[in-house]
Amino acid sequence: MSYFASNLKYLRRTKGLTQDMLAQKVNINRAQVGSYEESRAEPKFEVLRRMAYYFKVSIHDLVDSDMEKQAAAKPGKKGQVAMLDTEGKGLRVLPIVVDRQNKEQITIVPVKAAAGYMAGYADAEYIEQLPTFNLPFDKFRLDRTYRAFQITGDSMLPVQSGSYVIGEYITHWNELRDGKACIVVTNDGIVFKRVYNYLQDRGTLLLKSDNIEYAPYEVQASDVLEIWLADGFISFDMPAPDDVSMHSMGMMLVQLQKEIDALKKQSVS
Repeated sequence: MSYFASNLKYLRRTKGLTQDMLAQKVNINRAQVGSYEESRAEPKFEVLRRMAYYFKVSIHDLVDSDMEKQAAAKPGKKGQVAMLDTEGKGLRVLPIVVDRQNKEQITIVPVKAAAGYMAGYADAEYIEQLPTFNLPFDKFRLDRTYRAFQITGDSMLPVQSGSYVIGEYITHWNELRDGKACIVVTNDGIVFKRVYNYLQDRGTLLLKSDNIEYAPYEVQASDVLEIWLADGFISFDMPAPDDVSMHSMGMMLVQLQKEIDALKKQSVS
């Protein structure tokens, strides 16, 4: 762990924390922080995970990168760590659940578990407590990880509030194609939106709703925890006849918006 001690001291000071304050943040004692910073002890993986989550950096960077040197080369705002992994090069912890045949299950994140998921998404013990299920369809590949998130609101009609959106885990965020519907897990919450990729230009993702009553907005990539590409959804609410006609109108508006966006990009290029 050649850089861990110096990185920990650098990150702590960047946040303006004392050793005692940091210890309280990551649920360890002050003496442990001191021993880590002085290279007298090495942390267990769980402590590393909590520190990486608190500082919003990857475990890989926390251990193997000279973060102070890299931050000096790419300065950001005061007190902000200039580290961003949008390509999945660092270690991202993705706990999964398997059955007795060692077949990966689809974990369900109900609405009532959303707040807990943002804190425990990388915690294997937390993920194991969530309900799971399996679907016997060829569409779901054995070499991919899927998760089902229950959504609320009418911003992505015709997908009804209360539906469960099944998403495929995305490691390389830079490869996201514009207009794809995704579950985006951020520090502020879990949302279901269409994603437009501006990571290379300004380090953000533009999130749009299919319901035109909702304005699009951008999120910083540094605030994003996970991205799941929507592959389908499960709903237990049968649409009424009026809903079907509104759905047709909504799809026409969505298609029109896509064509407008395409024309804008052509005019810029």
